[in-house]
Amino acid sequence: MQVTPSVKRLWLMISATAVLIALVVYLGVVPVVKGQPVFLKTAETQWLRDGLLPQGAIAEQAVSGGMSRGGSFSQPAPAPSAPRSLPPSGGGYGGGYGGYGGYGYRSAPGPVIVPYPTYNPAPVYVDSGDDGGELFFIIVVLGFILLPIVFSYIQSSRREGPAATGSQSELLNDIVTVTRLQVALLAGARELQGQLDRIALEADLSTSAGLAAQLRATALALLRHPDYWTHVGADSQTVAGREKAAELFERLSIQERSKFAVETLVNVGGEVQRRAMPTAPSDEVASHIVVTLLLGTADDRPLFKSVNSVADLNAVLQRLGSISPAYLLVYELLWTPQDPSDSLSADELIANYPDLVTL
Repeated sequence: MQVTPSVKRLWLMISATAVLIALVVYLGVVPVVKGQPVFLKTAETQWLRDGLLPQGAIAEQAVSGGMSRGGSFSQPAPAPSAPRSLPPSGGGYGGGYGGYGGYGYRSAPGPVIVPYPTYNPAPVYVDSGDDGGELFFIIVVLGFILLPIVFSYIQSSRREGPAATGSQSELLNDIVTVTRLQVALLAGARELQGQLDRIALEADLSTSAGLAAQLRATALALLRHPDYWTHVGADSQTVAGREKAAELFERLSIQERSKFAVETLVNVGGEVQRRAMPTAPSDEVASHIVVTLLLGTADDRPLFKSVNSVADLNAVLQRLGSISPAYLLVYELLWTPQDPSDSLSADELIANYPDLVTL
């Protein structure tokens, strides 16, 4: 049987996807293991794991950082079905599947003997030599093999479009949104550092409700210091595919965390680690504090378009603080400096965060 070009293209697409997935797993392109962040094994990021700073980097990066992370981009599991009730001890068919007992009949007290049905054998037809039957049989077999693949391809192509906001389809499909919000504040808001420490340490990162509560507490802490806001940077983009979203999220996370000299406070999934500053306290005058919020949500549309003013930032913080636990997949909180004796100068702010917009 001749294979049509469309079927060839479909099989080639399936084969190419399988090979690509195997290469991604083998090469470790996506730095995610069980929903936890993994450091890239390079010379530039090795010090982040060990809490050490290479020689010659102190002058360029002399700030501490805090980090809190929880959640996963994994597909949510379907709700478990209710267990079937066991039949009562007094009757054979009275419960379970709603059998005869549901219609008023009572089962016999003794065993029920069901006679084995007998049927006349179906007539056997012998092919007289015409190959039409064989061709029909081949077509039926191929149909059973190809139809599930075609239906799956059609359904996946339909799921590419955004679902209705707040619908069950929006929660369960593979379209997610990755959002980054950065707020720079004057160093006069020193009490904010202590608040972020408590938020990171006291949060329950093992549940969606705890993750949403941490995000809400972070948004409220920033909303209570509007007089100290100086700069903002924000972007929100929709990604078709949770694996792609996880890759983007990890890339943004490593990009921001690489700006720290040392992560002096880390809480990933409830596991807390503390590290000491590798250098003596800086004698520079503290200038700014930068807080970064990284989110992965089940939204099929970006959470906002742009943030260029105090009013925009206020609205976005309120929007993020009101995200429901069902929609919040991953949340990472970063802030610098974390160590009370550390400082972030104006020059370091410009060098490390050149994309921030002045408010």
